[in-house]
This record gives sequence, structure tokens and C-alpha cells, in this order.
Amino acid sequence: MAAAAPPLKDELDIVIPTIRNLDFLEMWRPFFEQYHLIIVQDGDPSKTIKVPDGFDYELYNRNDINKILGPRASCISFKDSACRCFGYMVSKKKYIYTIDDDCFVAKDPSGKDINALEQHIKNLLCPSTPYFFNTLYDPFRDGADFVRGYPFSLREGVPTAVSHGLWLNIPDYDAPTQLVKPLERNTRYVDMVLTIPKGTLFPMCGMNLAFDRDLIGPAMYFGLMGDGQPIGRYDDMWAGWCCKVICDHLGLGIKTGLPYIYHSKASNPFVNLKKEYNGIFWQEEIIPFFQNLNLSKESTTVQKCYVEMAKQVNEKLGKIDPYFVKLADAMVTWIEAWDELNPATKDTAKIPNGAAK
Repeated sequence: MAAAAPPLKDELDIVIPTIRNLDFLEMWRPFFEQYHLIIVQDGDPSKTIKVPDGFDYELYNRNDINKILGPRASCISFKDSACRCFGYMVSKKKYIYTIDDDCFVAKDPSGKDINALEQHIKNLLCPSTPYFFNTLYDPFRDGADFVRGYPFSLREGVPTAVSHGLWLNIPDYDAPTQLVKPLERNTRYVDMVLTIPKGTLFPMCGMNLAFDRDLIGPAMYFGLMGDGQPIGRYDDMWAGWCCKVICDHLGLGIKTGLPYIYHSKASNPFVNLKKEYNGIFWQEEIIPFFQNLNLSKESTTVQKCYVEMAKQVNEKLGKIDPYFVKLADAMVTWIEAWDELNPATKDTAKIPNGAAK
């Protein structure tokens, strides 16, 4: 008897940014081997990246990005893991899972290997509840439900656009926290998934992340980071803030919690501090900007929301530093490139649950 096909086998791509051989895939083979991989090679395009046998993949380097996007390739970061968003753009699947190449299979408290991809798929395929918090966390999970006092009118929930997973071992800390807690490791496995409430921002980490590309893909731009830019390590944060505001506007949900992966090694805190230095100051103004950002009723698609957001980034954050004017331009270029590679159809133009809220 043939084994059952894994969930969403033909509807999901796994996107991996890398500068090295992908030996780490051997550990993930039982979970990833039947899925299609999109590998985005960062840095020197002449370097050969080796992928273990048996995986179905396509690999893009900087030369490929330049060839496919032409002058619009300027919006894709160089020498930074933010280059991964090129993989989101060229994918033709409904769902994306992205993982870093230093992330290994974690074990649950019973010692069993965690199939992170399977849990992300569960998160994405069941609704979110951003308008009213359920004290039993995810009410759609086996063994849980809506608690007494939860409005019946809100129990249907909204479509889930993003599933944000966590990490055991090396936490996702900024450089100052790394420096004062060099030996700290996350050993707490919290068996929980919850919806991030409407109006609440969160720090999104891109190393263990899944999303519905049809619902939120055009907003998953990881910004201008890395080589030639005055900031790094804020690529996923930027995408997270943009996505959350747009999800709130369009009536979509974001879940966080399970699944865990094992983050194997800490990056150099001194190198990180150099990359994050400006961001640590700028975020004190960036976050209030997103907290107070209102999108118009005319912004009824992710693309329209994102272009309107780029205009506000230019006008309001451009006063902080010229970098944000450049970033706003890149946001528009990203949408132009996305639309060129992903022509709109009647189905993709629909907004879930009717008009924006």
C-alpha cells in the first residue's frame, strides 16, 4: 500500500536562502523530500551550492535575479537573507514555508521529532480570531473550543494569512541582548498557538515562517538590507509590521507559537550590532508609525495597500533618514515586479470575507 501524500504537496513551496552547501536538508529529508524547494543563493554567484540528492528544487543566484527582474532587481537585497523574498515572487504555489539553513529538526518534550511543516499547514488551514481573544488560545485545535462569553458572531473567525513559528536553543535576540546574555538558551517548549489580536504589532522572525501567498504574498517584501544599506537584520521585522497592518485592514489573521525548530548556532553579536545599530534607534519611530498607520477604503487588495503604505513611508519615515525614501521606492518596485511575474486573475483579485474592515 502506497504511503499517503503529505499535506499540500502540490500547493506549497519551501524557500531557503543560503550561502553554503545545504547539508542540513538531510535532517529534514523525511519532512521536505516530497515538496518542491526554491533555493535563493546569496553572495558570490560563481560559487557552487551543493544540494543533497533526491530533492526537487530550483536554485537562483544573483545572475538569475538580475536576468529575470532586469532593472527591478535593485529591490532584492544582496548579501543578506532578505534575498529570500525573491523566492516568494517566483513561486507559483498558494503556500510558502521558509526556513534558514542553520535550523534543524526540534524534538517535543516526549523526544519525538517535530514536523514543523505539518504544524504550519494546520495553522494556515484553520481560521484566526483577531477580534476577540480566546483564553484557551486556538479554539480550532483538537481538545479546545471557544470559552463561555465568546461572541457567537465572531466564532467563524477569519482566514489565516501567516503562521509564525518559534525556536528552541538559540533565541531570536538582538545584539544588545545577545551581548548581555551570551549563554542564554531557550529550553521552554510551550504547547500553544494563538492569534495575534487586531491592532497589535509583533516582531516577525523569518527563519521558521509560513504564509498563504495568495492572501498576503505581495506584502512579504523583506526590504532593502545588507550590502550597501545602512541597516540589516530588520528584513523580517519590516515585512512583519507591513503584513500585520495589511492583515488588520483586510480582515486576515496571523498565528504564532507552534511549531518549534532547533536553531543551531548564534550569529556574532558584534557583527549583528553593526548591522542593527541604526535600526535600534529607528525602530522607536518606525513602530509608532505602523501603530498609527491607517489605510484607505480604496485599498482593497494587498498590492493597493502596499503601494499606499509605501507613500506614507516616504512622507513620514523619510524625515528620519533618506534610506526610507529609497526603501519606499523599492517597495513600489517590488510590487511592480511581483505583478509582472504574477499577473492578476479574477480569483486572486478577490478579498476574503468581503470588503476591507
